[in-house]
Amino acid sequence: MNDQRLQTIPGFGSAGTFAADRNRVLRNTYWLLALSMVPTVLGAWVGVSTGITAAMGNGLSAIIFLAGAFGFMFAIEKTKNSAAGVPVLLAFTFFMGLMLARMLAVVLGFKNGTSLVMTAFAGTAVVFIGMATLATVIKRDLSGMGKFLFVGALILLAAGIVNIFMQSTALMMTLSVLAIVIFSGFMLFDIKRVIDGGETNYISATLAIYLDIYNVFQSLLAILGIAGGERD
Repeated sequence: MNDQRLQTIPGFGSAGTFAADRNRVLRNTYWLLALSMVPTVLGAWVGVSTGITAAMGNGLSAIIFLAGAFGFMFAIEKTKNSAAGVPVLLAFTFFMGLMLARMLAVVLGFKNGTSLVMTAFAGTAVVFIGMATLATVIKRDLSGMGKFLFVGALILLAAGIVNIFMQSTALMMTLSVLAIVIFSGFMLFDIKRVIDGGETNYISATLAIYLDIYNVFQSLLAILGIAGGERD
């Protein structure tokens, strides 16, 4: 039976097109996700090299981060269907790299800092590969996870803001562990949404998965810095 005959079967052509669209969105998402790491690394390098973020106080750094992150996310959603969508997303990832520089500078100040950063990177890669693989084999609908994960993320955000003033190492460690669990769940949820056709815009999909990866890496880095940092 040739392709033309298959197209005459009710629903076959539309199903084939739907599957092709999902694969296209997933492929574009992975490509853009890989590209987004370039400005992230560049932003982190600029931040560490210049010390611009390290010079900020905890309160000012938090205000700039929250205002910048939510401002960029709003702009990305507004431009996701236009030619400006990708440049705005990449500008956002540069900003996020710049904001990560504060923690990176602290960890790199340890004698084994470079090793800790590479370990956090490798751990994040393992989590991403694991969640991406799991998303392809799980057949059940995971849409119900979204509400619980969102509530968990809000609690983490509120507790993180409180800890800016408390400066509790124990609380930071606890929040970092919980963040790895929650954002690993988000990673599975967000990738599965693309696979199932729930997300059809690759810029929005990239933004969601990028934030998952960013939070897992940042949390792993915090845990490794607290538990494994070696001073000279």
